[in-house]
Amino acid sequence: MTAPEKTLIIACGALAREISWLIEINGWDRFDVTCLPANLHNRPQWIPSRMQEKISAAKKSGKYGKIVVGYGDCGTGGELDQVLEAEGIERLPGAHCYEFYATTKDFDIMVDDEIGSFFLTDYLVRFFDSLIIKGLALDRHPELLPDYFGAYNRLVYLAQTEDEALDIKAQKAATRLGLEYHKRFTGYGDLAGFLERHSGAGG
Repeated sequence: MTAPEKTLIIACGALAREISWLIEINGWDRFDVTCLPANLHNRPQWIPSRMQEKISAAKKSGKYGKIVVGYGDCGTGGELDQVLEAEGIERLPGAHCYEFYATTKDFDIMVDDEIGSFFLTDYLVRFFDSLIIKGLALDRHPELLPDYFGAYNRLVYLAQTEDEALDIKAQKAATRLGLEYHKRFTGYGDLAGFLERHSGAGG
């Protein structure tokens, strides 16, 4: 019996838009995509078990010849890697999306330049109010702002796209948090190369 040619990407919901766009423009039709909720980043201890459930269901379906994971470690303290190692599954490189968007070398330089940097991506800028302000209850308890962000000096917007509206929104986010604003265009960084490598496309 011939093994299925389809590859399943199990990704963080925060990457769904970018992954789907890269697949579409490159014609990588071998991929299917399924996502875990982006708000699991507020409960990273749940990510490994939810990932295990997704992997088990995908393997049971028999539809996929390969599974890859669109996550960094994302605050799981190595527990996600334990799940993936046991299953023989590769994930995106790095600790988080900031690192693989910026690439590890450039991200390390930015952190060395200012350790007190708070990073946003396109996704986090779009959903800043719901994920950051409401997610941390700052809408109800603004007095908590120094507790969460007192150690930060600047907000760095790692932009995947050149979008003036997102740039303005990111600047407003920096002002809301009382941080100096910086923008760095990264494009899709290591995410694009990772997908291409698993796409089955030649060249």
